[in-house]
Amino acid sequence: MSAAVFEERSDPGQVASALLAAAVHGVLLLVLIFGVRWQNRPPEAVQVELWTEPAAVQAPVPEEPKPLPKVEPAPPPPQPVAKPEPVIQKPEIAEKKAATPKPAPKPAPKVEPRPKPEPPKAAAKPRDEEAQREIQKQLAREQDLLAINRESQQIKDQLARELSAGNDKARADWVDKIRAKIRANIVLPPDLQGNPEAQFLVTLLPNGEVLTRKLAKSSGHRGYDDAVERAILKSSPLPKPDKPELFSRELRLTFRPRD
Repeated sequence: MSAAVFEERSDPGQVASALLAAAVHGVLLLVLIFGVRWQNRPPEAVQVELWTEPAAVQAPVPEEPKPLPKVEPAPPPPQPVAKPEPVIQKPEIAEKKAATPKPAPKPAPKVEPRPKPEPPKAAAKPRDEEAQREIQKQLAREQDLLAINRESQQIKDQLARELSAGNDKARADWVDKIRAKIRANIVLPPDLQGNPEAQFLVTLLPNGEVLTRKLAKSSGHRGYDDAVERAILKSSPLPKPDKPELFSRELRLTFRPRD
């Protein structure tokens, strides 16, 4: 009884699965067959017709009548020209052979050109004389100028000497006036003997006033030196020169009691 209970039962899903698989394989097989056939079929030709508009037909243009060509008369036939007869030159071969060759001319001796004679120097003398005269005139003018310059220099020197002498005389006169004024104020000492000489350097202002006095050389007698110094101070202001340009700031004055 147990064997009958566990009896195998048929599965209804297996049959459906088998049928579905068989149907899918059949479809694939059909697709492969039709695909191969479709690829092997040659492509169909496509025909295309092109349409264009017909060209417009122009009406024929009437042609103008062409002019007839002019018929010119034929030129006359050329007349025959008479040809000049050729001139036959006689051969001169025999004459040339018969002529004997001439000897070559000898070269002429070279003639050295003679030097042209120089023109006589006498022709240049007038020009030389003119140049010499011009030189002499120039030398004469230069000598005259030198003589004039020498004379003018001598005149200038003479005027300078005269002016210097005049200035020296005017200056000496001015110094003598100063000495005379100072000498008038000297009081000689009673024991003075002989004629001693005393020299003083005196500095003046332009107005004649004595600025300084200095004993440059003593007379050897002190009393006489002091007397001259006092006289210089007492005589200030001293006389001025007649010409202002002769003024000298420093004077060297000499005094002797017996002058």
